[in-house]
Amino acid sequence: MRLFVAVNFTDPTRARLAALRDELRQKAACGRFSASENLHLTLVFLGECDAEQVTSAKAAMDAVNFSGPFTVTVDRIGRFRRNRGDIWWAGVRESKPLSNLYQDLTDKLAAAGFEIEKRKYSPHITLAREVVTNEPPGEIEPFNETVSAIELMKSEHIRGKLTYTVI
Repeated sequence: MRLFVAVNFTDPTRARLAALRDELRQKAACGRFSASENLHLTLVFLGECDAEQVTSAKAAMDAVNFSGPFTVTVDRIGRFRRNRGDIWWAGVRESKPLSNLYQDLTDKLAAAGFEIEKRKYSPHITLAREVVTNEPPGEIEPFNETVSAIELMKSEHIRGKLTYTVI
């Protein structure tokens, strides 16, 4: 199973993110655009895992010191440059509660034997991949989402459609 740990959003936040994605779609010559139901904030990508690793991941997540709900702010649009088209994303403003959650989670997962990326965590929501457009990233009106839980997610293709499911 291909797994990751994520913050899932409420319907109003997904709708705002989908509107940003749709604006990008109108300006792009091509791209693979995220389905509205798949819009989320990845905390940690775990990759291919077996049943034993699922149990370990859940135990690590249960041990995280989640200090209750906190707010994150989506405040910008950006892109990661790629040769075959760029990855466009909505950026999440760094915050102490989010940084603390990420650090505690990655510490627990590393102690459980998971390989954690070494690069600095850059919280973002992927809107589209392989995007070709001459438009630069634009400004957005910041908006908030309350983080009240983290979830272990499975990524799979079902009837040709990328589907994320909470485990």
